[in-house]
Amino acid sequence: MNLSSHSPFSSKASQLLSWGHWFTFANIGLVLLITLSYLAADKAPTTTLGWIYMLVTWLSHTSFITFCVFVLSIFPLSLIFPYPRHIRGMAACIATLGITVLSVDAFVYFQLGYHLNLQALPEILSLFWKTISGSPAVNSLIVLAMIAAILGFELIVGNHAWRHLERLKSYAFPKFASTVLVTCFATSHIMHIWADANSYFDITMQDNVLPLSYPTTAKTLLARHELLDMQKYNQARSLNVGPNEVSYHPPASLASCPAQDTAVNLYIVKTLSEQTDISLMQLGWHRSEQLLVPTLAEDFQFNLLYALPAYYKRPLMDNRVPPVWSSRLSLSVTGLDKFAYIDDTKSADVRVSYQTQSPAFNEDTTPTVVIVEPASSDMVTTTRFYTNIPAFAGYSELFQISDVLTTITAEHFQCSALATASMLGNNIATDTLNEGVNYSRGVLVAYKKDRITLIAQDGSYKQISAKEGFTLDQKLDVPFLIQSIKRLKQFNQTPATK
Repeated sequence: MNLSSHSPFSSKASQLLSWGHWFTFANIGLVLLITLSYLAADKAPTTTLGWIYMLVTWLSHTSFITFCVFVLSIFPLSLIFPYPRHIRGMAACIATLGITVLSVDAFVYFQLGYHLNLQALPEILSLFWKTISGSPAVNSLIVLAMIAAILGFELIVGNHAWRHLERLKSYAFPKFASTVLVTCFATSHIMHIWADANSYFDITMQDNVLPLSYPTTAKTLLARHELLDMQKYNQARSLNVGPNEVSYHPPASLASCPAQDTAVNLYIVKTLSEQTDISLMQLGWHRSEQLLVPTLAEDFQFNLLYALPAYYKRPLMDNRVPPVWSSRLSLSVTGLDKFAYIDDTKSADVRVSYQTQSPAFNEDTTPTVVIVEPASSDMVTTTRFYTNIPAFAGYSELFQISDVLTTITAEHFQCSALATASMLGNNIATDTLNEGVNYSRGVLVAYKKDRITLIAQDGSYKQISAKEGFTLDQKLDVPFLIQSIKRLKQFNQTPATK
């Protein structure tokens, strides 16, 4: 085949390649606008270097990805099939598809905090369903209009660039822009290498913000959500960052609950004899050994009383603030010295007490929960749980200590609105996700089905099987952990910023 400068085929291919570069430059501008939403979705950097890195990475990474799409799609098509009208049409369709996927990914990241991925497909589909089902006709029309607008933009840009190609070739802009983008690309990578080596988290915490960028690690995940203790991470000693303050912002309003006729007794027992175990089984009580609890007694008790992770323990206990839900359902506490500021009211709706041994029970016993105090050297463990409350009957999966009062409030007291507004546990009678989050002794504890993930403040982590106790050699489920951290910090934000 003759590909000399006088060949019509070569001439068309050369023109299409020149046109393709201008077409790509126009799309880089559009993509830069869309990717601003990723930067807006996360917390802004706090240092000058962080801001510089964010700017150069935004410019270079976004441009690089857009140019790669051109090289892998439009460029080979221009060489194989150099017919201007058809190439312009195909390029517009390819660009529309790419921009649409990017827009969807930006929407998912803004709403959920992670990019499109198969691991989180159920959550992503649920987000789409909730968005569309709110107003199907209007939302569907908006989506179609956006796709049509993108396609229109691509067709207009493509045709304009082709018709004015000779004039565009005379501009010096491509050389200048290319130099800037290449410089930004090199600068961003050099800065990231330095930041990674020196644990400069204001830069590394931006990993995985833009699509197809650096993968998130446990350290960068905790740093981004302000759960990394810089003092405990040796390589970060040079950073003057103190421990993050946790505040508790109660819900703006709480629903009222129906008048209560039957109180609930919750017993924490130090030991439970085999004979008592047999007796409770004969009475038809539900028994489970899958109650996940922290082994630190104070955290364990806080989880039970407040139905919140111990992440909020300090601001609430230091200020002697009783559980916010107790303003609607009265609470009585006996035998727990750390919580002596909560009144011991005989007629309370929920009565929590500590016993060295379980009291005797019979068929006429009021609704009761018995939890055996954990005795283990691990960070978390599972312990025995007994109850005659029907809402728990038949549940055999893993659940955590904060789920106990959440389920009792929602099911026994028929006050699900109060449980949803003031607690972070699951109602195991209705929730089917079988996942949860806690925080004890500076360790993030997140579980999903049988897998428990523990991430320490120095960024180290391990995953274990809840039932068998062995270590799981699996990659971090980053989308799930981001969801867990967001849930953990739900009450650490003022209502105006939630």
